[in-house]
Amino acid sequence: MVVKTYKELKEAWVTGHTGSSVADVNSVSLAMPLSILLWSVIQQRLRLFVPYTPVACFIDFLLNCAATLCATTVYSSSPWALNLLLLLPAIGLLVLEQPATAKRDAPRPPKKDKPAETKLDALPVKPFITHYRGAMMAMTCIAILAVDFPVFPRRFAKVENWGTSLMDMGVGSFVFTAGVVSARSALKEVSGRRPPLSRRLVTSFKHAIPLLVLGTIRFISVKGLDYAEHVSEYGVHWNFFFTLGFLPPFAALLQNVFDLIPSYAALSCILAGLYELALDNTSLGAFILVAPRTDLLSKNREGIFSFVGYLAIFLAGQSLGSTALPRQQPLPKDATLSAKLRQTTLGRLALISAMWTALFYLSTSYYGLGLSVSRRLANFPYFLWVSSFNSYQITIVCAIETVLFPNLYKATSKQEEVQRTRDATSTVLYAFNRNGLAVFLIANLLTGLVNVTMPTLHMGVLESMAVLVAYIATVAGLAVGLDHFNVSIKL
Repeated sequence: MVVKTYKELKEAWVTGHTGSSVADVNSVSLAMPLSILLWSVIQQRLRLFVPYTPVACFIDFLLNCAATLCATTVYSSSPWALNLLLLLPAIGLLVLEQPATAKRDAPRPPKKDKPAETKLDALPVKPFITHYRGAMMAMTCIAILAVDFPVFPRRFAKVENWGTSLMDMGVGSFVFTAGVVSARSALKEVSGRRPPLSRRLVTSFKHAIPLLVLGTIRFISVKGLDYAEHVSEYGVHWNFFFTLGFLPPFAALLQNVFDLIPSYAALSCILAGLYELALDNTSLGAFILVAPRTDLLSKNREGIFSFVGYLAIFLAGQSLGSTALPRQQPLPKDATLSAKLRQTTLGRLALISAMWTALFYLSTSYYGLGLSVSRRLANFPYFLWVSSFNSYQITIVCAIETVLFPNLYKATSKQEEVQRTRDATSTVLYAFNRNGLAVFLIANLLTGLVNVTMPTLHMGVLESMAVLVAYIATVAGLAVGLDHFNVSIKL
């Protein structure tokens, strides 16, 4: 009998998984919008988070970090029990409590020496986008460490070749949400004069350099510390930071194509579709999955070729951002249901979600294309699955905001709208979103520290949960601390 080293055990721990069903991923992930729902109901009914006291911060952490941790660990076998624990109090508060009187909702007279700016921003900061991006970042930070503990089910770990899992969705969602917020700069370019390609490439490379440096540092540290790694995820030298780093320059290049095909959704489908044709009708798919690692290209084939799929996901995120970010124009009171679907942000997001979901099931159905999802390839069904999942999750969070904070964008001055927006936003999720990549880097460093110093594979449930709670509390505390001192780290 061959005795494996601990490093070999760790590599075996994340190898050969087949994942779970799409419905399973959906039911576990539902804890995120339900936590946001409960936070929003508490704020709207009780105004608990204004002012933001230590008790309010603790409850905020429990709802938006601890609940997600529980969903992926101790409640993983019964996700609907946790979902009901989040949903029922929200319903109870809505039924039993009246909305709290908000002094801040009343217009404030401008200072005599500084008149209020009455012109509202065409691209306002929207709490539902902040909430979703922050919640997705929190779940990503939790999963990258929790996957090393037995309390985190193996069905949530990344699949080897074909299938769906929670962590597979997490990687794609990170890219999708990056595309959503990147649409802001693209929308500003449309309203003004677009800079020349050379300037856009220079700007995008400035954003890319820190990520590429982080990717290089990660590669050197993993090799130098003999850290356990799974090369079939991205390859021998490639890692997720390289994928993130190369997205802005390639997205800048595709801006010129946008003049010919003025739809990010269509561009993303064309790109992902052409990539799928290459996978299915050439030897590319076999090369990525089974070729020997003999040179630089073959050693990093997963990261290099899956980048095409991630670029398509990024463009799909830009497509949704182009709909979600602009200010909604007021509708007449007698507007029809059809008009509300076409002209409101929530209605358009619902239609987009339905479109991506229909395309996903068409691509994977026995009566459709019959394709299988592969995060390793980042193929066409994976692109559609990520687009569908994130679209309907964002739609749910948008619906929560629309119902509970209907006057959010009806302020009479920019200052008043900023205050209303801040009051309707979780501070924990705002902090995760504000310094997203810096928080992600901190989480990666802490994950490495825990794995180097603790035998995570041999730890019981109580030990594992104690470490994971301390870890995510540290990450959240650092994020909230940076926000409190108004520090924004741009990576």
